[in-house]
Amino acid sequence: MNKRRNFIKTTAAFGAASMVVPQMSFGSVLSANEKVNVALIGVGLRGTNHLNNLLKRSDVNIVAICDVDPKRIEIALDLIQKASFKKPKVFTNGDYAYRDLLELKEVDAVVISTPWLWHTRMTVDAMKAGVFAGVEVSAANTIEECWDLVNTHEETGTHMMLLENVNYRRDIMAVLNMVKQNVFGELVHFRCGYQHDLRFVKFNDGKTPYGNGVEFGENAISEAKWRTLHSVKRNADVYPTHGLGPIAAMADINRGNRFTSLTSTATKAIGLHNYIVEKGGGDHPNAKVKFKQGDVITTTVETAMGESIIITHDCNLPRPYSLGFRVQGANGLWEVDGNRIYIEGTSEPHRWDQANEWLEKYDHPLWQKYGEYATGAGHGGMDFFVMNAFIESAKRNIAPPIDAYDAAAWSAVTPLSEVSIENNGAPQMFPDFTRGLWEKRTPYNWMKDTW
Repeated sequence: MNKRRNFIKTTAAFGAASMVVPQMSFGSVLSANEKVNVALIGVGLRGTNHLNNLLKRSDVNIVAICDVDPKRIEIALDLIQKASFKKPKVFTNGDYAYRDLLELKEVDAVVISTPWLWHTRMTVDAMKAGVFAGVEVSAANTIEECWDLVNTHEETGTHMMLLENVNYRRDIMAVLNMVKQNVFGELVHFRCGYQHDLRFVKFNDGKTPYGNGVEFGENAISEAKWRTLHSVKRNADVYPTHGLGPIAAMADINRGNRFTSLTSTATKAIGLHNYIVEKGGGDHPNAKVKFKQGDVITTTVETAMGESIIITHDCNLPRPYSLGFRVQGANGLWEVDGNRIYIEGTSEPHRWDQANEWLEKYDHPLWQKYGEYATGAGHGGMDFFVMNAFIESAKRNIAPPIDAYDAAAWSAVTPLSEVSIENNGAPQMFPDFTRGLWEKRTPYNWMKDTW
């Protein structure tokens, strides 16, 4: 498949064409009996999950892995050996060893599962190397990084995919099916977010059972090494895409519609401090840390077509998990909390229906066809579908369902919310990452084109 990378590099001038014709292929397509040569940058907990799903496929080779932690390399190599795959090349010598991996001529596609601050630079480097990139959420931390993703895609003609797995959740895809079949009528309003008690993730000292420590940064292990620092340094919705991604698909964002502006507010920050005091005592050094991120951040987004979207980030307080979805149109609405739905003319007036029968009736064809393959794939099976979409797009070398423009627009919520909060909720304008072509791009056909 070296010919693919060479071909891509010679067609960079045509990169912008994919904005209007997103299914356009810029390189050669694999034949039926060829395999995708996949590399992984980052084989921590999330990267290992992706590796496990890749090892269940018969259409991939794992040709290289990279991680700065030798222990994670050992775990990954053991999994690869047990799956009877050929031993991959290993890169573990420093933060930028991944660049040596990207120079391997045999690498066709790369899965990036690293701390957030590395996502953009690794994805950009992959596209510059002609490697089809799949990156974990969120894709970017600043507006400049959002533009880096878009500009590099257009300059190189290489594709990237944001690996937003919630877009493939079974109930979400059933509701998407309902949206596309106009069950709710003309869309008006959405709610979504990331409401998940992550205090146990943000602190871990490596000495107590996972989730009971109160250390972060260099003294911690796993995500607590880097994730908690975002709560110290940023007052923003740092993790918007699990909620916003599915809503963006329903609202045809970047394909006939776009985000135009947002306003954000934040509450006071007490949750993480209280957790430290409870677990480590008031004299613990971390009890003196001043956390910047508000415990509940609320963002309201407006779209070009007149819909509003409320996004909630709530990860530092005790609560059950919920992404808080609500999809509302002229004829009715669905809410995930309470598993309830109301459709005018079908539901009893002013009374909710339980959503189960509706979700079963509109079960997405993708889940009906491939649901059995998703068993055990992680996150209720949706991890199978997001990885399958990535691999199938890489095989054909076409724009994936969640492309560079989506990655930029969805991730832009983080820096825009930060500026809005800092300025007492002042409205912030979304850049048009498609440079006006959102009006010409046709909506992605999730009912037909999603692998």
